[in-house]
Amino acid sequence: MQKYTIAVLVNNQSGVLNRVTSMFRRRQFNINSLTVSETESEKFSRITVTYEAEPEMNHQIVTQLYKLPDVIKVKELNKDDSVNCELMLIKVKNDPAARDDIRTAAEAFKAETVDYTRESVIMRITGDSRRIDAFITLMQDFEILEICRTGVVSLERGSTTIAQLDD
Repeated sequence: MQKYTIAVLVNNQSGVLNRVTSMFRRRQFNINSLTVSETESEKFSRITVTYEAEPEMNHQIVTQLYKLPDVIKVKELNKDDSVNCELMLIKVKNDPAARDDIRTAAEAFKAETVDYTRESVIMRITGDSRRIDAFITLMQDFEILEICRTGVVSLERGSTTIAQLDD
């Protein structure tokens, strides 16, 4: 199985996200991450989905997405030709014995402390999924209280936009 990231440009209407995710569910594909937001135009939303599939099944997903009402464009985003980023907030126990080690790890990953109490520290980190995963692995040496991740956002490099793409 390969990991895929696709961007889906859709009309910004209620129910569209449900139709897109239901298509994945009906075909028994697990979505690894999902992000949705308005685009530069309030008429459209952009859905970024990461999932794992066999190459022939990936083609089927793209074909099926185009059959959905309100789907305008679908673009597979290759990690070499796109800029990918994820945001994570992580809350760890503020143990005095581990405080310096937590701070050192955060500095090494350029994680920013966004909340600090006697009981816990919340850090914000951005980067690709591998970087986020590596930071989580490092923080497992401490007591992780909570994690919240956004999922991948991705834009194709250069001047091409999803709205311009011809299939």
